[in-house]
This record gives sequence, structure tokens and C-alpha cells, in this order.
Amino acid sequence: MKCLSQFQNVKEAARSMSQVKKADIVDLLNAVADEAEKNIESLLIENKKDLDRMDSNDPKYDRLKLTKDRIEGIAGEMRNVAQLPFPIGEILEEKTLDNGLKLKKVRVPLGVIGVIYEARPNVTFDVFALCMQSGNACVLKGSSDAEYSNKAIVSLIHGVLKAKGFNSEVLQLLPPDRSAATELMNAIGYVDILIPRGSQGLINSVRENANIPVIETGAGIVHTYVDASADNKKAIDVVVNAKTRRVSVCNALDCLVIHKDKLALLPQILAPMKAFDVEVFADEDAFEAAGDYPTQLLQKADEESFGTEFLAHKMSIKTVSDIDEALDHIYKFSSKHSEAIIAEDATVITQFFNEVDAAAVYANASTAYTDGAQFGLGAEIGISTQKLHARGPMALRELTSYKWLVTGDGHTRA
Repeated sequence: MKCLSQFQNVKEAARSMSQVKKADIVDLLNAVADEAEKNIESLLIENKKDLDRMDSNDPKYDRLKLTKDRIEGIAGEMRNVAQLPFPIGEILEEKTLDNGLKLKKVRVPLGVIGVIYEARPNVTFDVFALCMQSGNACVLKGSSDAEYSNKAIVSLIHGVLKAKGFNSEVLQLLPPDRSAATELMNAIGYVDILIPRGSQGLINSVRENANIPVIETGAGIVHTYVDASADNKKAIDVVVNAKTRRVSVCNALDCLVIHKDKLALLPQILAPMKAFDVEVFADEDAFEAAGDYPTQLLQKADEESFGTEFLAHKMSIKTVSDIDEALDHIYKFSSKHSEAIIAEDATVITQFFNEVDAAAVYANASTAYTDGAQFGLGAEIGISTQKLHARGPMALRELTSYKWLVTGDGHTRA
């Protein structure tokens, strides 16, 4: 294993995190944020090397791209994470048994967290900040698409770690080639948990091939259902925002499910999307109701139009007769990430909340809010679509486990 020394070093470094004080971590994260802002130009130079190797029409291009505003936003998120409550040592449960044994259930770090991710250099900052603030060490395996960006970011962070007296081995960046990913997926005894962030193909590969525990962050095949009772303005505003705000992220809308009684509203929903050249794949009823939507952007839907995470200015439309048909469609195609309903009928909203199986379920709000920062969690390490350990945006608490502290007074058991 060519990465063995890195695994050994990060495992050993994780032990040192138990001695770190919260004040020192706050100081560290603020210092990294400061350095990121001081080095914007050099980070952008390295990022451009990556961007120059990628087709600008690739859906990953926007995720790969760093800008001055984005780096300043990343720095701001790091400062936000630094101000969040330090979860380690929190007492989750405390009791004294009849025999006098005193039990405490306390929050502890997971240990060493591995993350495999694609063209998202912001993840490098986010994962580091969240791991530090939750007492963990981390091993990062970025894609070759972001090689220059990730190396520059990790070099910056390592410089601050050393300057602040931390063991810099708590952050490891593996080589960008695929063999490193294979080694990480088999780092038994070194890495406690593995989190994939990226395409469905990447997530499937990690789930199927990893021999260490995995928290699955699923792709976002996102629906918004416009009910017959929906307020028209809310429907227009929410659907347009969910689709066009930022198409390359996993919380972006992929499929509009619309009640047949609201088809007359469809031209008004689609009108603002003309400016974004949103390509629409509409079922027969929606196709006929689309009005003057540009013919070059309007196509009839087929089976491939549904159950697809577009990550682009594309959207499918499914017409339904009632809430039950809408729920059936979402059940069939949902990735269990984020689903929304636009409705004024409280009974319909309650049914939607109760029956939709997803990490985040919305009523009269855009799915664009499925984000750790927007949920008040600080930055996120990913959005889990599974049900064991963590679900939805994962931040500090989701990067911890617990242990029992048992205090006796010479207790022995018969």
C-alpha cells in the first residue's frame, strides 16, 4: 500500500486531538480563514490550472470553479464553524443504577474520517473545519480534476497547523489517482468512517467496494409537487428558485410534479426559465400546456426523463390527478434527498410530510435550503440519504459517536 504511511500517520495524529482545547481550535480555524483570504490570488491561479483542463460545459465545471467571492464565502463559513458549540464531551445521558454504579454517556469523535470527493475544492476546506471542530482527523481523496486546487489548499492549511503547534498529520491528502481511492476503501484499522461525495457512480462504487464503514451521501433526484391548492405566486417563486439558483448542486430541482388543475399556471412557471435556457422534458399534458415556451427548449418526456439528476439547466414535468399519484411518482423515482410540496391545504401537506421518505421534506419552500449552513449547522461534510447513524446535512454532531463512562466503588458482579 503506497498510502500506508499516510494512514499510519493520521491514525497516530488522531490521538493528539484528545488533548486539544476548544480555544485552540477556534484560533486555528480563524487563522486558516484569514490565510485563505490573504492567498486568494494564488489559490485562483492553481484553480485555473484545473479549470483549463475541463470543458466549461461539463456540469462539474461550476463546482470546480473558485472565485474571490466563493473563497471569501468559504472563509466566512470556517469562521462560523469555529463559533459553533464544541460537541466533544457533551453528556448525552447520566444515571446511577440501583447497585450504585454511575453511568455517563458522552459524545466522542469518530476518530479518522475519510472522504472521497470529485471536483469540489471547497470540500477540502469544509471537511477540515468540521473535522477539527468535532475532534477528528481526516484523510481526503480528491479527484484528478481538482488536483492543483486541493494541493494548494492543503498546503495552506498545513502551514497554519504547524504555525499553531498542531500535528499537521491530522490532515492527509492522498494522491489523485484511483489506486489511492481503492486503498482508502480498504484502510481497515486506520480509517473509522468513509464518506463519498459526488456523482451517483462514485457513491455506488464506494458503497459496493469499501471494506470500512460508509455513510452514503446520495445523489439528489429532487421533486417539487404543485398541488391543486397551491398559491400561484408561491408555486412560481419556489419552483424557479429550486431549478435555477444553482443547477450543479444536489438540492437543485429535477422534476416538477404538477396537479392537472394547475396546468394553466405552467406558462407562468416556465416564463422566468427562458432567461436561463432551461430545457424542459414534459409529459403529454404538460407539453400541451406549456404555452409559448421556446420550441428549441421544449421536448416530450420519455422514461429517461424521470429519475435523473440533471445537474444542468434541464427539468422534467409530470402531470398527476391527485396527491396520491404525486406520491406514487416520487416514491418510484426519489433518491431520498429532498422533496417539496407547494400547497395551502393543510391535510395534503400533512399527508406529504408523513408519506415522503426523504432526508429533507419541504412545504412551500425551495429545496435549495438543504444545506448545512442554511440549517444552522455551519458548513456540511455531506448530505446523508441513508438512515443509519446520520440523515440529511451532516455537520458536527454527525461526526461524533459516544462512549459510556462507568464509575464504581470496588463493584464486582456475581
